Amino acid sequence: MKYKILLLVFVISLISSLILFSNSLTGICDPGKSCDIVNSSAYGSTLGIKNSVYGIFIFSFMIAITLFHMKKPSNHTRRIIHTAVILGSIISLYFLYLQFFVIRVFCNFCLVIDLGLLISLIFLFYLWRH
Repeated sequence: MKYKILLLVFVISLISSLILFSNSLTGICDPGKSCDIVNSSAYGSTLGIKNSVYGIFIFSFMIAITLFHMKKPSNHTRRIIHTAVILGSIISLYFLYLQFFVIRVFCNFCLVIDLGLLISLIFLFYLWRH
């Protein structure tokens, strides 16, 4: 039950990553505006791979591991989930910094992912206390 919130955040983040990845096909982000500017910036890719591709793989994995943990809880899967949320939150803070102070443009789908990870971190603090 406790991990349903994390699962929901991971699903929403996966959908946002898929939307960002498919932007070239769907045109959901207006050319030259907000999320198009952010995603076509120098910070839109890491090691030559679009950040949305990383998001698709990472959130797919997190959904799978969370579902597995919900069916068969173990300390190992719990540690993987918690570590991923912590690392993801650190990365999301970096991406928020870039949007607010470097690029100075905001991508709504990126904000959903970044804020979702921070909410997940807050939820982890709640889990640790209870």
